[in-house]
Amino acid sequence: MRFRTLCRLLALVPVGFGLAPLGQALGAAAELGVRHRIDVMVSAEPDAPVLSRLKGAKGELSFTVRLSANSKESKFFGMLRPSFPDIVVPDGAGKPLVQQTKLWEEEVCHQRRGLPKVTVTQLGGHFGEGEGRIEISAINRHIGVLVPPDELTPGIKLDPGSDSFGVFLAFRAQTRNSRLNVDLKIYPIDCFL
Repeated sequence: MRFRTLCRLLALVPVGFGLAPLGQALGAAAELGVRHRIDVMVSAEPDAPVLSRLKGAKGELSFTVRLSANSKESKFFGMLRPSFPDIVVPDGAGKPLVQQTKLWEEEVCHQRRGLPKVTVTQLGGHFGEGEGRIEISAINRHIGVLVPPDELTPGIKLDPGSDSFGVFLAFRAQTRNSRLNVDLKIYPIDCFL
């Protein structure tokens, strides 16, 4: 009797080992990955010259964003150059110059390996016409080069938050003299590998 029970148990051992890789494969198929979306919004500080002198004036802005988002499944490195040609200066500091807009989004789900590295490297544009026109030309500081007149300070970390798109981490680039802010929101979107 004991011999039969032992034989049955020994017969089940190979079946158990055979199912183990199947369980691992099913678990791996449902592994949670991530893809990222980056949105941008441009605003002005309350003491910005644009807000104090040119309420209601029209203008345009363009900037350059260096983006590096690399994983085993997806690789991207390059410069994004969004432009916003039809901006109207709001009548108060609480309203953005450029509403939140999608800048970039990954199409491929990949392993969680950290956030994309994103840096605003320059901001340019103008507001108003004639003698009251304000030109904006801000770049970030480089080693060995004089500090630019309107220095752009990138990488100011803001508090994380959430909105209708989901949870986000936020970073700001701010110009010293023109007092403009370029806010980048990075959304990690869960997906299955």
